[in-house]
Amino acid sequence: MAVIEQTPPAVTRTSTVQPKKGLRKYWHLYAAISPFYLLFLGFGLIPVGFSLWVSFHRWDGLGSMEWAGLSQYRYLLSDSDFWSSVGNTIIIWALATFPMIFLAMVTAVLLNSAVRFKNVYRVAYFLPNVTSVVAIAIIFGSVFSTNFGLVNGLLQAVGLDQVAWLNTPWGIKVAVATLMTWQWTGYNAIIFLAGLQTIPGELYEAARMDGAGPVQTFFRITLPMMRPVLLFVLVISTVTGLQSFSEPQVLLQTNTNDSPFSGGPGHAGRTMVLYFFQQTFDNNDFGYGAAVAWGIFLVVIIFSIINWRLVQRRGED
Repeated sequence: MAVIEQTPPAVTRTSTVQPKKGLRKYWHLYAAISPFYLLFLGFGLIPVGFSLWVSFHRWDGLGSMEWAGLSQYRYLLSDSDFWSSVGNTIIIWALATFPMIFLAMVTAVLLNSAVRFKNVYRVAYFLPNVTSVVAIAIIFGSVFSTNFGLVNGLLQAVGLDQVAWLNTPWGIKVAVATLMTWQWTGYNAIIFLAGLQTIPGELYEAARMDGAGPVQTFFRITLPMMRPVLLFVLVISTVTGLQSFSEPQVLLQTNTNDSPFSGGPGHAGRTMVLYFFQQTFDNNDFGYGAAVAWGIFLVVIIFSIINWRLVQRRGED
């Protein structure tokens, strides 16, 4: 009988080299994006953490720190000047934000329906946002001047009395809010325009076939479809508006011995950020200034959440 020799099966060698994982495999990708995180760590996260640490101390910026615990925050809660700056900021924000959103929406609708020179209009409306705030504030200071201002000139032309815009509490607030509205309307109009261009044209065609007019189409189609964009603009406007600094600081600075962060006569234009600068750099109270900064942060967060919830609730209704 013939003996059949069986060939032993081939031995499969398993590789002992383990695949690289994590940082070792993708180290070059992490290295490529590391500059952003290093800059964020050095100029963002570390200063924020240091400001929180400083807020628990008394410090003039040069000498040694003295532990104060929560006393800075307890004083902040009872500081009438701080709450006055909060009130000024909220009033200016309201006077600027709601007219600005309305004008931006109207401008976006007009730009969306324009046939010729669309790009020219977009650039023209966006220019105020890229113009220097200092230059804008100087021009608006001339526009709202009591004796030679353009606004008072128009009031006199129609038989009305002059208004001391930059010397009365409400005049100051209206002037600052007008400046902010003029500066940000074009920017938000471009954002609204981008949102309008994402709405399918079939919806408008169906509405026209059903006999809906322009007003019904706007409130039944455009506005509901634009709600996410409107929410984004409202939150961003809240964050930027409640941190206004350059507009009132340049517009209301005087030649008197008052602080450049005083906010004009009667401190009517002193916003929260102006008050922070006044406490930190005029009074050299870096500890309390840091506490004010964290108070500003909480106010901005609270108002952003309120706006978010209001818009979301209307969307659900």
